[in-house]
Amino acid sequence: MGPRHYVYRRTMDGFAVPVQTEIHVWYRSLAVSVAEREALIALLDPDERQRAGRFHFEASRDAFIASHGWLRTLLGGYLNADPGSLEFTFGSRGKPALQGTQLRFNLSHSGAMAACAVARNEELGIDIEKIRPMSDLETIARRFFHPEECRKLLALSEAIRTPAFFHCWTRKEAYIKALGEGLSAPLDRFEVTLAPGEAPALVHIDGRPAAAEWSLFGLDVGPDYAGAVAVRGTDWVVRTMGASI
Repeated sequence: MGPRHYVYRRTMDGFAVPVQTEIHVWYRSLAVSVAEREALIALLDPDERQRAGRFHFEASRDAFIASHGWLRTLLGGYLNADPGSLEFTFGSRGKPALQGTQLRFNLSHSGAMAACAVARNEELGIDIEKIRPMSDLETIARRFFHPEECRKLLALSEAIRTPAFFHCWTRKEAYIKALGEGLSAPLDRFEVTLAPGEAPALVHIDGRPAAAEWSLFGLDVGPDYAGAVAVRGTDWVVRTMGASI
């Protein structure tokens, strides 16, 4: 069964914390005005500002500022806290967290869009990717994908192969982000669905069936994007929240 989607509106009182089986998914465009970008960069801590300053291309720098400043406004809305006062900790592979709260969250951005997933007491991962032509698609698939994923992908017609590649990639990325392992996790040790019309799912992890262990949801970010959310367990409900600011 796929995710059930609901649209919530923000109220003046902020955001209700997700119940135990909810995942809140937020989206927004990264196209911001100069004034909004200045307001968002003011929310970042010194380390985030340093990271933003290391980007060579202005577009990448602006995307980092907009997405990370936006993340702070979201979490501040849930916690009724000043977004600029939030202090992140980081796992061994760099996954951010907030100490002293039940909130779990993950951020992704690609192209002109950002997405954030929020849950309670359960780690999760989200990934979005702008669908674009890939001259090295087959090379990447053969190097990183599970052999069965690669076989199924290359059996598709060229017209649908590129979207299928990105659906596969975002589903795999969402899973390893939920684990907190980043790209250090071998991508060929687990298999996800990828064929058009096939429900998102983790098929196997290290050769054992995985559908009863993990939930994997596709995201409707827009016609030019693929997206996925992964979380351990079943019976989750995805609630699409819209834009927060």
